[in-house]
Amino acid sequence: MKLRVKKLHENKVLRFEAGGEVKEILINEDLLHPDKESVSLCFKSHNSSGIIDLTPREVDRLYNSIKNKKQLIKDIKIMQFEK
Repeated sequence: MKLRVKKLHENKVLRFEAGGEVKEILINEDLLHPDKESVSLCFKSHNSSGIIDLTPREVDRLYNSIKNKKQLIKDIKIMQFEK
C-alpha cells in the first residue's frame, strides 16, 4: 500500500509519502451509536505505520468504484477473532 498526503502548512504545500503492508482491517461497530461505525485499515512498514479510518459511506463508494475490476484483487484472507 502506498499513502500520499499533501498538507498546507504556513502557506506551503508539504508532501508526505509512506507505505507498507496492510496488516489488519478492523470493523468497528457500535450498536448504541450506529453513526460512529468505521472501518480501520492498519498498515506497517520498517519506517512508518498508521491507521486509516473510513466511514461506511466511504467504504461503499470505494467498493462501487472497484467492483468491476475484481481481477485486480489477487488474495483475500478473512480472520475472525473471539472477544
